[in-house]
Order: sequence, then structure tokens, then C-alpha cells
Amino acid sequence: MPAATTPNTPEPRHRIRALHTASTITVHQAYPPAIGLPTARDGRFPGTWKRDRMTWIKPSFLWMMYRCGWAMKEGQETVLAVEITREGFEWALRHACLSHYDRDVHPDRGSWQRELKRSPARVQWDPERDVRLEALPYRSLQLGLSGEAARRYADEWIVSVRDVTPLARRVHGLVRDGELTAAQGLLPQEAPYPAEPDGELLGHLCP
Repeated sequence: MPAATTPNTPEPRHRIRALHTASTITVHQAYPPAIGLPTARDGRFPGTWKRDRMTWIKPSFLWMMYRCGWAMKEGQETVLAVEITREGFEWALRHACLSHYDRDVHPDRGSWQRELKRSPARVQWDPERDVRLEALPYRSLQLGLSGEAARRYADEWIVSVRDVTPLARRVHGLVRDGELTAAQGLLPQEAPYPAEPDGELLGHLCP
């Protein structure tokens, strides 16, 4: 669920919110059943998973729900919770660049374009969502993986995979029925990930 803050402490504009342990972080993806179901069954992507395409991972469960329409959008009917190593996740952050040019981060557009071309990962910050999937005034991370990063993700970083489509449907049903407190209670217990906007992992990724 969206990370709690102490009274009178505003939520920072950029923050990674995720279910995580001392060694892993859980991210979400949505696929058609032909890919999602064997991935959940085997704990790895099937041969039909395209390693030469960029794949986006999302720590926020509710942002994934917004993106896949509660697992009802075509081609996104199976939602996966993919537990990966924090070591791999942080490698991707260190080798990532922003997906768009920002004058507060990049000295000029040419520098950003060169960085984008050589980076195997890229970051977008999108508005976090509440349980109704309405935008909140702070942002959560999307991490795009390509090339070396996508290969490492598929072959080295995955610890476990769960099919959380039934959870998505239960939460959606409660929201539809106006049972927002019950819906909130089913959400993954996401908490701030130890990476500060001005720190080593995110300093080059936060406008």
C-alpha cells in the first residue's frame, strides 16, 4: 500500500515504494496468459519471452493496476509479482537514465541522448495511485530494462514469481462495491525503499 508518513511529514515527490526484504524487492508486470501463466508456474520466463525488447517493471502494485486496468486490458490479463534481488535492482538503477530530457538533470539534450543510447535501463516517474486508481500528488518509479539489463533480469535476478491476478480481481471487486477499507487491507505492504532522491542510487534520476 502507499507508504505511510508521520504526521505533518509530506510524502516526497520521488520515492520507490515496494514490498522488500533485506535481500529482495518485488516488482510487477502484466502479460497475456500465454506468457504470464508459464512464468508463474516455472519461476522463469518462457522461450517466447522476447529478450531483445524493453521490459518495464513496476514496484507499485496500484500503479500496475492502473496500467493494466485491474488485469482487464488486452494482453495484460495475468499480473505477476516478481521477486528479484536487491543487488540486481540496484545495478539497474546505477546503470539507468531518465527516459526523457530534463534540464535540471542533464547539461543539454545531446548529453541526455548519448546517455540514453548507452544505458541498459531507463526510469520514468509516474503519479502514484490510490485504491480508486486516482492520481496522487507524488510519484512512483517505473524501470525499463533492455539489452544487458533485460538479460540479467531474466537469467540472474529472479528469486520467485507469483500470479497475483486473483488478488487484483478481489481488490477490484471490493473497490467496485465501495468497500475501500477492505480493499486497502488486501494490498501488499509496500514501504519506502532505502534509496533517497539525492543519494547514490537515485541522485542522477530525480528531476
